[in-house]
This record gives sequence, C-alpha cells and structure tokens, in this order.
Amino acid sequence: MDVLWEELTRGLTNRHDFVRVVIRLLAATLLGAAVGMQRERSRKSAGLRTHTLVCLATATFVLVTFSAGLSIEGTSRVIQGIITGIGFIGAGSILKVSEEHHVRGLTTAASVWIAAAIGVSVGLGTVGIAALLTSLAWIILAIVGAVEARVEKRMRDL
Repeated sequence: MDVLWEELTRGLTNRHDFVRVVIRLLAATLLGAAVGMQRERSRKSAGLRTHTLVCLATATFVLVTFSAGLSIEGTSRVIQGIITGIGFIGAGSILKVSEEHHVRGLTTAASVWIAAAIGVSVGLGTVGIAALLTSLAWIILAIVGAVEARVEKRMRDL
C-alpha cells in the first residue's frame, strides 16, 4: 500500500506542491479553452477541444519535468520536443488549395502553436505571462482577423 501511495503522490510531496500543480493545470485548461473558443466560434477545424488539450498537455509535460527532477537542460529538451511536435500537428492543418497563392490553415496552425506556448508558460509557472499571451492571441485572432477580412473584401471589390 505504501508503494501505491508513493506512486500516486510522487511530485506532490506536500500540500503546497499539490495546490500549485492544480492551479497550473486549471490555468492551462482555461487559457487553452479561451483560444479554442475563439477558433470554435470561427468554425475552424481546430477548436475548443484541440486548443484546450494542446495547452493542458504541454503544461503537463513541463510540470512533469520538475516533478521528475530533470535539470534545466532536460526541461529545455522537453520544450524543444514540444515545439517540434506541435509543428507537425500544425503542418497537418495546412492545405494548399487549387487556386494559385491560396493556402488554408496557416492561422489554425499558428493558433495551435500559441496554445502550446501558453501551456509551456503555465507549466513553467509564469501564469501571468500565459494570461497576457492568451489575451493577445485572442485579440489577434478575433479583432485583427475581422479587420483582415474587411480589407480582403475591399480588395476583391476593387
């Protein structure tokens, strides 16, 4: 029974560590959902669930490195792996459409990448930076996206 308890509480040696992990995982979930909700409202292929899961997973990968006692170099390698892996997920969302110079999915790929950056930031314990990053991402996706659509419409109408 002691072994089971040790396995269940490894990395959560005291109440302070447990609360810190819970706060970070909840923050990653909420911040990833904020970006995902905007993408969902825009009816994009990667929406609420995708962005929430990417953010939560990346935060978890980083948190686990601390719990496992990895060095800063080890944590750095984990983050490098996350960046590479998310690049592959993003690449899968990019489509070349038959029209010349028309590519779809670049913003979706970038939004998944930003969700990963938010998760890494939360995992490292910089929740304030992650919240600011989430706010800026939301503004870029929603407001700048609307402005961009208006400009493109005007260009087509000319």
